[in-house]
Amino acid sequence: MMYDYFYGSQSDQFAFYRIPKVLFTEERFKGLSTDAKALYGILLDRMNLSARNGWIDKKGRVYIIFTTEEIMEAMGCANQKATRLLSELEKDIGLIERKRQGLGKPNLIYVKNFIVRGTLQESHFLNHENHDSGSVKITDQESWKSQGNNTDKNNTEMSDTDLFFSADGRSEEMRTRASYEEYFRDALEIDFLKQNNPGERDTLDGILDLIVDTCCANKPWILISGDKKPIEVVKSRFMKLNSSHIEYVLKCLSDNTTRIRNVNQYLLATLFNATTTISPYYRSWVNNDMANGLV
Repeated sequence: MMYDYFYGSQSDQFAFYRIPKVLFTEERFKGLSTDAKALYGILLDRMNLSARNGWIDKKGRVYIIFTTEEIMEAMGCANQKATRLLSELEKDIGLIERKRQGLGKPNLIYVKNFIVRGTLQESHFLNHENHDSGSVKITDQESWKSQGNNTDKNNTEMSDTDLFFSADGRSEEMRTRASYEEYFRDALEIDFLKQNNPGERDTLDGILDLIVDTCCANKPWILISGDKKPIEVVKSRFMKLNSSHIEYVLKCLSDNTTRIRNVNQYLLATLFNATTTISPYYRSWVNNDMANGLV
């Protein structure tokens, strides 16, 4: 069978499972099998659909329903391997969490964020500790207390400094922001884009800051084009961005001839829609050039 080459922006026409690069580059994920990493990418894709469908619990956490049979079909494997891959992701590394519904209903699966929040989660990954629901992703004081009960330390001995600051003197929020910034700087090839677009250095820094600020926002909704979008949906869209999408956003800014009253809102909307509008945009561009005999 002969396969053709990709031309221009044709690769953006297709749907892809996206596996975070950090699963292959960071030491804490080295022991995770390639199949488990592939399954995590599939679960991330399903999470995006769940977020759009409003499958969000009372704490604002997105969950998915993906049965063992569906995993067997998606991965082309038997029941035993599907079960083992789920166990790898849950018990060995903590990238997912399953919650039983009972009464013959399928488990709910919470897909965890691969970007570590502070030293508390780092210790979780190093110890491969399998805590109960809600105690792995430490986002509030109650979760911290639940883990404190498992130590010799009494809750009353824990100060605000213990909760919010790590050994390097940075707050958990600062460490989370640094993790997101490192991820997106690499995934979007910001340094490479700056070399190719020296006149857009400040704009690229602004786009990176906007993406990171949005992903670190401590609220359930983000306003985009006048609509409230669940923060997890926005994060999921931003995680799919690459350098081509950022170049597309730069071009949209360059082509725009009307006054932009709120630059941040304009950029948010353009970034949010980039994965779905980039192909039609370049297709119409090529069609116009062909119609005018330019190609």
